[in-house]
Amino acid sequence: MKKVILFFTICFSFLNHLNAQSQTPVSNLYKGTIDGKTPITVYIKTEESPCTAELMFTSMYRYNKSNKWIQIYPTQNKKVENEFVMVEHGFSGVLILKKTGNTFTGLWISPDTQKQLKVDLKEVSMTKKEIESFEKTMEKVNYENNDC
Repeated sequence: MKKVILFFTICFSFLNHLNAQSQTPVSNLYKGTIDGKTPITVYIKTEESPCTAELMFTSMYRYNKSNKWIQIYPTQNKKVENEFVMVEHGFSGVLILKKTGNTFTGLWISPDTQKQLKVDLKEVSMTKKEIESFEKTMEKVNYENNDC
């Protein structure tokens, strides 16, 4: 009986370990330009949805001359894995991007569609401390935008 209990305990622990690993968020930082001349920084956190096992994204970006972060809501094309639409909080603009390797290319489009600017981004590495800082900033931005 002890062997059976031990067996189930080991199996349960192993399954919990696998489940915890599959839900570990991944954070990426991208730097690049809008319109070839305005430097921007984009932070994207990807994690698995606990309900559907699909990927969920939380993200923000800023123009490098500004300290104000803009929350963006990414959605991935389910038919074409590397295509994304990212809507700015308050619908002040939309990014339509295609990911190739560690780069994003595409357009930023104004809400009235009159302005369409080229976007080029490349992934850059982050330290653990930088990730923690971005996470705190994203939590603050999300709170400011969505607190009632």
